[in-house]
Amino acid sequence: MNLRRLCTGLALATTASLAIAQGFPTAKPIRLIVGYPPGGGIDFAARTVQVPLQEALKQQLVVDYKPGASGMIAATELTRQPADGYTLLLANTGPFAIAPYLQSKPPYDPIKQFTYIGQISQGSYIAVTRPDHPAKNLKEFVAWAKGQPGKVNFASGGNGTSTHLNGELMNQVTGLDMTHVPYKGSAPAVQDLLGGQTQILIDAGSVLLPQVKGGKLKALAVTGPVRDPQLPDVPTVKELGLAGMEAVGFQGLVGPANMPKEVVDRLSSELAKALATPEIKAKFARPAPRCIRSARRPLRLSSRRTMRNGPS
Repeated sequence: MNLRRLCTGLALATTASLAIAQGFPTAKPIRLIVGYPPGGGIDFAARTVQVPLQEALKQQLVVDYKPGASGMIAATELTRQPADGYTLLLANTGPFAIAPYLQSKPPYDPIKQFTYIGQISQGSYIAVTRPDHPAKNLKEFVAWAKGQPGKVNFASGGNGTSTHLNGELMNQVTGLDMTHVPYKGSAPAVQDLLGGQTQILIDAGSVLLPQVKGGKLKALAVTGPVRDPQLPDVPTVKELGLAGMEAVGFQGLVGPANMPKEVVDRLSSELAKALATPEIKAKFARPAPRCIRSARRPLRLSSRRTMRNGPS
């Protein structure tokens, strides 16, 4: 009798799961949470996949910005949503591989509380400064900064972001003591770098390439293992003798924990199809996606910080 009940329960569960998948998505918009302000690399990725996914799923995707706390506000919001596929998050390395591990009591478990649907991009960072800076590359910038003790600031998209750790990693690898200036996202960080309030930023190509190509910023190095094809004349950090600054990371699509497998498979399949189209490939080929440093040893986070535009 117990075996019969178990088999009946499994059959009903399977039927219900298939019904959910076959009916997904119904006449209901899908919410795509973005944990950073508009204008940054995460926003670029969200907007790039939004249209093809809408067309494939025949349902509207509504981008919902929830910036703050290095993307952890958005990730925490996702953990509170039903696992039905109607609330997703454009994930990146900050709130999933960095920020939670800098907290004594993380607000969520990045392994257990999410369903990972598919990777969108991976790539390296670009170290940039103003075009009138005397340094021609990152090695020369380090030499210049050592002659300016206590006067050099590095910008980031917020405390605990990969841009923050890139700056701290540079401090550690080079022996510098640059002051961290966190912003509420990459866009305001770029603006203050352009204005001269900070001297360097190590961020995603999706954020920085337009400024570099337009002559408003100077690229000093790329953090990946090979040169960026969009910047063939810009050396890698390894070429400059700064191999400890190499970085690699990801952006991806995630949902709440315990999503039905059929729904995950549908979303994953449509995402893969969208990313395989020449149009989307071209968009991601132009800007280098956001990433994370490759951690070879623990970082010593600087205690010397200033704040711009409030905490992130």
